Amino acid sequence: MSLLDKMLKAGSVKGSTVLSKSSFFNTKDPIQTELPIVNIAFCGSLKGGLLPGLTVVAGESKSFKTLLGLYCMKAYLKKYPEGVAILYDSEYGITPEYLESYNIDTDRVIHVPIEDVEQLKFDATKRLDEIDKGDKVFIMIDSIGNLASRKEVQDALDEKSVADMTRAKQLKSLFRIVTPKLTGKDIPMVAINHTYKEIGLFPKNIVSGGTGIYYSANQIFIISKSQQKEGTDLKGFKFTINIEKSRYVKEKAKLPFTVLYDTGIQKYSSLFELALESGHLCKANQGWYNVVDQRTGEVIEPKRRLKDIEADTPFFEGLIADAKFNEYVESKFKLTTLEMGEAEDDREDDLIESDTE
Repeated sequence: MSLLDKMLKAGSVKGSTVLSKSSFFNTKDPIQTELPIVNIAFCGSLKGGLLPGLTVVAGESKSFKTLLGLYCMKAYLKKYPEGVAILYDSEYGITPEYLESYNIDTDRVIHVPIEDVEQLKFDATKRLDEIDKGDKVFIMIDSIGNLASRKEVQDALDEKSVADMTRAKQLKSLFRIVTPKLTGKDIPMVAINHTYKEIGLFPKNIVSGGTGIYYSANQIFIISKSQQKEGTDLKGFKFTINIEKSRYVKEKAKLPFTVLYDTGIQKYSSLFELALESGHLCKANQGWYNVVDQRTGEVIEPKRRLKDIEADTPFFEGLIADAKFNEYVESKFKLTTLEMGEAEDDREDDLIESDTE
């Protein structure tokens, strides 16, 4: 018996195998949403999408957080007709009618009302333990930010007004338990969270819940919003996905998209600006643009108004299929293998220096 075989036989951990033959690191199959800018946020590529593991979507109130999670749920159930979704609900704001309005099959969604962090931890651990690798399950938590700890609830019942020091530890315990199971069984989890302003001269948005969430998540998106106006009339909002942490996308990247009152989500948000940067469009004069032939480099006439291009679905579908445009998007947003390794080293250094919980 060789030394390699001897060491394999001596182990007690299920799934141990020679690394070159391991299926643990099989290429993950991304779940593409119908919003190209969201697919870029997940993988740095127009061909990307939601991947297994923990994704945290944080932001202020009414900043598209829950809806982004539902777009992921919709895409997952559409790709896997046999799949199911588990919705952990602490806010009680999502109704069956609301999900159905986004064409989500509510007969395949398990609704789990939760009241505290410990309840979420125990239930999620039990359900994940029952899942076999290959089972198609999507998990969404709405939200972490609204969850109290069991101690905080009990203190309120006992009419005690004391600081709760257990919540961050319980959240850390939750994600320490579930994260390996999510990765090992190829289960995507989208957790909605809140942000708060850091105290200081230049305050920034901080994701609530302590360091446990930050270090467990594959990706953390912080969504900001601003008003979209035409003159003085409010037409909608511009939301920006800020990449706070990612294993696949360059951190601090910003990916804006627009939601208008009259037409809803602008599906091809940001692609116009990216096409200008990549040379697929060029500016003729104020408010007018030309498409550029990528084979010859020649400007295609006639010039077109911005609003006409934004309404041109065939143009954007062709853009998404264009190899040069895809290369440009990936060079702008996607981490290289070397950059992925450097990012992991930086996170480990931060963890060693700051993790005192």
